[in-house]
Amino acid sequence: MPRSLDKTNPSKNQKRVMSENPYSVGLDKNPANYQPLTPIGLLERAASVYPEHTAIIHGTRRIGYREFYTRARQLASALAARGIGPGDTVSVMLSNTPAMLEAHYAVPMIGAVLHCMNTRLDPPILAFQLDHAGSKLLLSDREFSPLMKEALALAKVTPLVIDYHDAEFPDLGPPLSDLDYEAFLSAGDPNFAWRTPEDEWEAISLNYTSGTTGNPKGVVYHHRGAALMCYANTIATGMTRHPVYLWTLPMFHCNGWCFPWTLSLVAGTHVCLRWVRAKAMYDAIVDHKVTNLSGAPIVMATLLNAKPEERREITHRVAFNHAAAPPPEEVMARMNEAGFALTHLYGLTETYGPATLNEWHSAWDALSKAEKDAKRARQGVRYPALEGLTVMDPVTMTEVPADGETLGEVMFRGNIVMKGYLKNPEATAEAFAGGWFHSGDLGVLHPDGYIQLKDRSKDVIISGGENISSIEVEDVLYKHPLVAVAAVVAKPDEKWGETPCAFVELKPGTSATEEEMIAWCRERLAHYKAPRRIVFAEVPKTSTGKIQKFKLREMAKDA
Repeated sequence: MPRSLDKTNPSKNQKRVMSENPYSVGLDKNPANYQPLTPIGLLERAASVYPEHTAIIHGTRRIGYREFYTRARQLASALAARGIGPGDTVSVMLSNTPAMLEAHYAVPMIGAVLHCMNTRLDPPILAFQLDHAGSKLLLSDREFSPLMKEALALAKVTPLVIDYHDAEFPDLGPPLSDLDYEAFLSAGDPNFAWRTPEDEWEAISLNYTSGTTGNPKGVVYHHRGAALMCYANTIATGMTRHPVYLWTLPMFHCNGWCFPWTLSLVAGTHVCLRWVRAKAMYDAIVDHKVTNLSGAPIVMATLLNAKPEERREITHRVAFNHAAAPPPEEVMARMNEAGFALTHLYGLTETYGPATLNEWHSAWDALSKAEKDAKRARQGVRYPALEGLTVMDPVTMTEVPADGETLGEVMFRGNIVMKGYLKNPEATAEAFAGGWFHSGDLGVLHPDGYIQLKDRSKDVIISGGENISSIEVEDVLYKHPLVAVAAVVAKPDEKWGETPCAFVELKPGTSATEEEMIAWCRERLAHYKAPRRIVFAEVPKTSTGKIQKFKLREMAKDA
């Protein structure tokens, strides 16, 4: 019979419980029974088991798993020879190419941290990222040489620059250095003894938010989260052994939702796609028998709106993982007819990409169109690797009623939540207040536990998978000498999902055209951030002068 506990001495009780628990004695961790989780070893396994299986298709190139693993080790060795090691940041400005895949393994093989840069950003933001990350080395695709030349000129850091010349595509820019990627890689040791992380909490990658308020924040991923995402991705998307994955999703977005590592788990084939264009996608899907792809609504629109001469008949089902706002029912029906099976995901940079999944129940197939639309509009339930998902009052940190109506903030908790924001402890503490990650997204909780987004507290517009700050666009408009009041909201768009729509009040006695305003914005912002529509009208406000954006969102639908 167990002894009674001493209510006055909790520590004594803990020691007593430990001593009485046989499973806590002589069963310690050791190298034989415990290894830190990491996705890096998945490539070694795939190369060992399926050495000749095609790992990468890029134009006319075919790279097997043995070669993929060898090249990754060579790159790791070459990086180490240049003094890159644990705690160093390696930045890459690359398209969806073999070099990008090789970097996903080589950089963490030496304990360094991979920083994938968004190819659509402008030089000042790229320079900020290089400086903030303290980049030691930059691997840059020559397609982006003009862009990176400007960014490097603005940056304070002076990373070693390696040029990537993609032999499958024409040179689009001059080299930035005298170091070529292939020559750099070939100097590395193909038998390089790479390191596993000493702790699975070690950082594996750095991804920047889109800078919705001020400078972008550096989101740090750890090996543990990346490894668990590999397993979760295969379950959530229904991947089986040897899938063929078409890279329509940029690998710089949350490390491609961790799919560069995931495919090694199931010995899949990466089909690289430099540019998301209709003919290239149809050709790849048919010629390579693509089984899976991911992307924003823009990818759907590109496929569905392709010219007849660009299309090819797809005779097999292709799993399409889509994020952001759910597409209209008509779009989903057309995608189904075209051969695609859709899976709706939702997440943030801070959650390694997808963290929820709209799990579909077969019983819902019998519902009316309106009822099915309502089900599809929901972001769903937690991802397999996520431990907690709910909607809370952010002040009281209490869960909202599961009534599908009470608004609260979507919260996450689990192993696929970031380590935190690099060099920003204040923002990290704020994001994790109360032991949950605060998404900044507003939503409701349905009686069956499914969540649904209703608004974004940070006023972020998601266009073509890119986050656009309405505040940033408004700031540019306010700098125009004729603008008195400006407000920017999301306008639904079949192709892009959403686009910025600006409502502008001009100063008395002045006039301007929509074209002039758009041009003003395009001169001062990355082009994808500029409004596609300018509406000159009185901006609705409350009695206290606060702009009523909910009214503008309704107006934008018909603008």
